[in-house]
Amino acid sequence: MNIVDQLKRDEGVRQVPYQDSLGLWTIGVGRLIDGRKTGAGLRMSEIEQMLANDIADREQALRLSLPWFDSLDEVRQAVLVNMAFQLGVVGLLQFKDTLTNVREGNYAGAAAAMLLSKWREQTPDRAKRLATQMETGVWQ
Repeated sequence: MNIVDQLKRDEGVRQVPYQDSLGLWTIGVGRLIDGRKTGAGLRMSEIEQMLANDIADREQALRLSLPWFDSLDEVRQAVLVNMAFQLGVVGLLQFKDTLTNVREGNYAGAAAAMLLSKWREQTPDRAKRLATQMETGVWQ
């Protein structure tokens, strides 16, 4: 037994938020995340680590789903990762015309297809920015 094992036993281990015995939102091993309590929440270093993990997960999933993903430059890979972050990989894979154009190197066509989507209506600023990034290969 050690302190880690003891705390896991006594606090429990939860991968999703739950309400503790006082009704306060908690996650992990007793990590208070309820905004009603001072000092609750995540450290910036934890947020950055979670984001890095999420990006790595999306990149891995895109490599499996799009064998040509690694042939893209970093800027265009980032467009697909960004879209997969928002829409999920399954959602991104529904962008058939966009992905066909990207695979063929027709970045203007890919950008145009991105802007013809319902996604553009839902998040117009993000969609326009990412379409420009896809077309130009320049960070926006």
